[in-house]
Amino acid sequence: MSPDSFDRLQSLMASRAGFRLTRDRMKLAEHRLGPLARREGYETVDDLLASLWAKPVAGLGWAVIEALLNPETWFRRDRPTFDTFASELLPALSTARGGAPVKIWSAGCSTGQEAWSLAIGAMDAGFPIEIVATDLSQRALEKARSGAYTGFEIQRGLRAGTMLAWFDQAEDNWIAKPQLRAAVHFARANLLDPPADDHRFDVIFCRHVLGDMEPARRGAVLDNLERRLVDDGCLFLGIDESLDGDSLAFRAVAGRPGLFVKAPGALRRAA
Repeated sequence: MSPDSFDRLQSLMASRAGFRLTRDRMKLAEHRLGPLARREGYETVDDLLASLWAKPVAGLGWAVIEALLNPETWFRRDRPTFDTFASELLPALSTARGGAPVKIWSAGCSTGQEAWSLAIGAMDAGFPIEIVATDLSQRALEKARSGAYTGFEIQRGLRAGTMLAWFDQAEDNWIAKPQLRAAVHFARANLLDPPADDHRFDVIFCRHVLGDMEPARRGAVLDNLERRLVDDGCLFLGIDESLDGDSLAFRAVAGRPGLFVKAPGALRRAA
């Protein structure tokens, strides 16, 4: 891949999706684009990109972006986060909502393991929930909707008892059971886009997403998350992620890495 093509890739990722593609990832980018080039009928990645630059096609452009997104995820990633969610937040929020379902958004859900983990935690604890899980990648969402995972994937984060309780084995895959699938709705969404409606959530998970974004774009994403979160709701980032001045809308919760609530200033604006 030529430096010029990589520079154009960087601009494409930043403008369309807000994601940062640093120069040290050039070889990784070429590796990830190889399968896409073959699927689209090109002999090399350079041929694929030359075609895209010569005649920009929205579908191909998004396919390139999706191929470069980081898909890394697993069940109950950062286990203490899910323990806090199920044992502390859900009881409090369910009581505050009068027993109505707690509404949760898994933003940047990748192939779905986070959303299923949230549903399992809530249903094991006996609390009604409604989960919307979104991602920019259509391919990731296809896998998430299938609810099917290999033996390696299903064991990465889940204990044997949980696997057997919530997934059925079908040949080489483990497939989410119907009652689990009924709790989660998957949809495509770009976190840069302002909310299209007034639907708000009690809890938002947006973990291991902001760290891959252009610093200049993080504020816009956090503003959109703030608009989607109810005033007494909670935002989860990754346990090692911080806002570092990216947003004044949230403040960290002491003793709970990765957990944020709305800052007083954001509440005053809402009022």
